[in-house]
Amino acid sequence: MLVPVRPLLLVRPLFPVLGARRVPSTNVPAASHPDAIAATPSTAPSAPLALTDRRPVVPAERLVAEMVPPPRFSDVSFGSYLPDTTQPSQYEAVRVLEEFAASLNGGSTAAKRGWFRRSAPVATGPAGVYLDGGYGVGKTHLLASLWHATPGPKAFGTFVELTNLVGALGFQQAVQTLSGHKLLCIDEFELDDPGDTVLVSTLLGRLVDNGVKLCATSNTLPEKLGEGRFAAADFLREIQGLSAHFRPLRIDGQDYRHRGLPEAPAPYSDETVEAVAARTPGASLDDFDALLGHLAAVHPSRYGAMLDDVTAVCLRGVHQVDDQSTALRLVVLADRMYDRELPITASGVPFDQVFSEEMLRGGYRKKYLRAVSRLVALSRDSAKLS
Repeated sequence: MLVPVRPLLLVRPLFPVLGARRVPSTNVPAASHPDAIAATPSTAPSAPLALTDRRPVVPAERLVAEMVPPPRFSDVSFGSYLPDTTQPSQYEAVRVLEEFAASLNGGSTAAKRGWFRRSAPVATGPAGVYLDGGYGVGKTHLLASLWHATPGPKAFGTFVELTNLVGALGFQQAVQTLSGHKLLCIDEFELDDPGDTVLVSTLLGRLVDNGVKLCATSNTLPEKLGEGRFAAADFLREIQGLSAHFRPLRIDGQDYRHRGLPEAPAPYSDETVEAVAARTPGASLDDFDALLGHLAAVHPSRYGAMLDDVTAVCLRGVHQVDDQSTALRLVVLADRMYDRELPITASGVPFDQVFSEEMLRGGYRKKYLRAVSRLVALSRDSAKLS
């Protein structure tokens, strides 16, 4: 049974109750463009499911058990990371993280103390590494590669999932649970909520004191890239006393999700969306408005469980979202769909228009730009469905 969120979390009112995330994804075979799908006979054994019918109940234990890289990064490694040949910082990031992983592997056993023995040498080097760069430069790939290269016990989760864990277990129990780990990887460290930032910074301080090594990522806004103003300074300032423990690594490059790829397909007709859903086993079909309303009744930490056994997402009537709370919930859903590599077939407006210009200039613009990048990538994958 989940413990109610403590006031310390300062959780936004758009989050009703707590829960969790991840299941393995099902890859959809590549095929012809969905425009030709409507004329093809349906092979689906039953009607598509609806996400709006799902209200998953997730025990707190699942939060801990699923602190692993998402399915998209379940088998990545430093060797499978393909640096941009024009970006030396990407090669440097691989080198530094490989050395960091080697230090964690080498320090797995400590010499026993005796009357005539010196104490075991204290591990040198930073307690943490911070990966700082633009969208789609492979930070999560590198973070997951570090996790795979490090012996356990270890944990991997997004910043939001870490706050959910504290809410479910309570602060002291979360400290106790994570203190037994050798490494904690935090993806998408967020600085836009002061309460959550202070909470997680305090948690990380306790973990560092207990010998846990850290690695975190965050995104730098595109307009700051050209100015050479990355987010590292903001990150190190906000985590206050922890800054001395982190080595910041700047990673330059273009968004790999769109590098050299064609533009995302234009939105489809409602009829084509329905045909794709009908012929794709495991696909969901929802009206965009109905789904947005349903998200308000399910805590974002349960969005992953809501996608259990889903192979593709089909949406009718996508439109621009004007409400901030609704938009933030959509961002979390986009992250969970991206984790599971779920292609999106949709009618309405293109996903690069789903957030208003005002939102893209506001305090949550990092979240919105990340979501646009991921939604466009998933909508491009809709061409794989058959």
